Amino acid sequence: MTEGAVLGTDGLRRCGWGDSTDDYRVYHDTEWGRPVHGDDALFERISLEAFQSGLSWLTILRRREGFRAAFAGFEIARVARFGDADRERLLADPGIIRNRAKIEATIANAAVARDLDGGLDALIWSFAADPGRPAPRTLGEVPAVTPESTALAKALKKAGFRFVGPTTAYALMQACGLVDDHLADCHVRTAIED
Repeated sequence: MTEGAVLGTDGLRRCGWGDSTDDYRVYHDTEWGRPVHGDDALFERISLEAFQSGLSWLTILRRREGFRAAFAGFEIARVARFGDADRERLLADPGIIRNRAKIEATIANAAVARDLDGGLDALIWSFAADPGRPAPRTLGEVPAVTPESTALAKALKKAGFRFVGPTTAYALMQACGLVDDHLADCHVRTAIED
């Protein structure tokens, strides 16, 4: 796909995917690419990105409140204490993606995040890309993997995280503002730069 920014019905130019549904429009305009800090906030994002693997982000986005309720607001300390009863509850919860491997990984990742020296925020943000890189002009110029995302995935796996390959790590970096992949003429990018 080499599409550039598209003009929405509201007169604003957006990255093409960001104007395809109302849910995407809100997410694109208010959240995607904005810096996210805090261990619990980043744990939520890394967990949702892992659940997204093999699915549409829209599927995850539309179930986000269900995920938050099911996973105790993604509070690392609480999720790390989840036991067998919680696992069974999660597997029966229609408000989330009921994938046993991803549920197990989220609980295990919480324990890793809880015990991480320096915290999850410091680890993830140590892989932020150079903020001076040129803005992509088309979606075709946006990579799926970068050296930084590959290094982040390796560091997370070394720490004990699961479901965090280089593509998932790059999606996390995009979503949490470690990189700015809003297209050059997207209204969000120009607003941030002003």
